[in-house]
Amino acid sequence: MKIFIICSKNFYDKIPKIKESLEKNNHKILLPNCFDAPETESKYRKMGEVEHSKWKSKMFKQSDENILNCDAVLVLNFKKNNQSNYIGGATFLEMYDAFRANKKIFLWNSIPEGILKDEIIGFNPVQINRDLNKIK
Repeated sequence: MKIFIICSKNFYDKIPKIKESLEKNNHKILLPNCFDAPETESKYRKMGEVEHSKWKSKMFKQSDENILNCDAVLVLNFKKNNQSNYIGGATFLEMYDAFRANKKIFLWNSIPEGILKDEIIGFNPVQINRDLNKIK
């Protein structure tokens, strides 16, 4: 299976170990945008609103291409700033794009509490509870 990993850049440090495990199970992995340079957004933000907006639009389009060219997305949702199972705005949008493209959505931890819970439930993600063997 070809899997696109999506998550907050705050979780990028957790990706290598998960990627390695998935690859051992013969999955092909697409990494998040700017995985190799997570500071990129800060650079564009400092360039001003116009440049940041152009860059952000480009990232949304790149994510959409990745979603269309994969079989599934794996959402890594860990604790961030005292919020359990955090899913940020960009990750939520990627989940929505995956849902609209009829891709499988795997969720590392359970659905977070919050205003988007009902929408995430509607995406019908498979909650794997940190068990990569449930990805099939």
